[in-house]
Amino acid sequence: MGDVLAGIHATWEFDADSVLIRFERGIRTPKLLQSLRERRIPHAALSSVTLTPGKRDTVVLRAVPRPGADPLLEAAAGQLKEGCDPYRLVLPAERELLAEYYADELRSCLGPASDEPADRFLVAAPEAPMQFKAYDGRAAFDGERVSFRWFWTGASSAKWKAGDQTYRVSELAGIEWRSPDALDGHLRLLPREGAEVRVAADQDPAAVLFGLGYGPVHESLPFAAAVLESVRRTASAPAVPAPVLVNAGRRDPADIAERIHHLGELHQAGLVTDDEYSAKKAELLAEL
Repeated sequence: MGDVLAGIHATWEFDADSVLIRFERGIRTPKLLQSLRERRIPHAALSSVTLTPGKRDTVVLRAVPRPGADPLLEAAAGQLKEGCDPYRLVLPAERELLAEYYADELRSCLGPASDEPADRFLVAAPEAPMQFKAYDGRAAFDGERVSFRWFWTGASSAKWKAGDQTYRVSELAGIEWRSPDALDGHLRLLPREGAEVRVAADQDPAAVLFGLGYGPVHESLPFAAAVLESVRRTASAPAVPAPVLVNAGRRDPADIAERIHHLGELHQAGLVTDDEYSAKKAELLAEL
């Protein structure tokens, strides 16, 4: 088609095999959409197109993705608020006829498999590296590994005892994202081994907590989508021998000293026993 349809917060550009959605950077645009910037949605990733009345003299053109086609929506698991839906284009009501034309044109591009779930992700995930600050630690993803570094002011004693965590995506079965808008907001990594074992997120070294402005949707959800896409891609790829990393376990002495200091504070506060303190201190010293 090659046409452009500009709406509120976004512009859709119709190409021969996809729709390029560009999101505005204005202060009224939801932060999630601003962080996504633009997304190319192949026609093969869509199941249908709808046009419905909106609020305050508007109409809403929506491309409905196939289940399993978009890692962002798979990670969100139905928890996105309507205004953050990246597949909605809100238009003034006087442009309804034009919106209906584009809806019909887009429907004509849908393939015979549009009614079926996708067997793989068809929409690109946000790109690594990326990181965000959670309530009890900092989460980082470099495309191959997810790491959690705990904040001593927020992390539970169980997480401090376990120490900072690093997971290869090849070790993971998936992710669990609970919106920070909920009371139990968190991001949890699901390991391939022992994935059925669950404890509260504040006690799980494979999870970081949201809340009080930490882990907002526009930071934590793209992160979760990127990890999920990498996990699925790695699981479907042929196995290759892992490279041997020389001195991979060595860490910055200043970092070790800081962690021993925090461990001592936990010990003095009675949150860590004498035996646990001695064992963890020896473990940290061994990393030098």
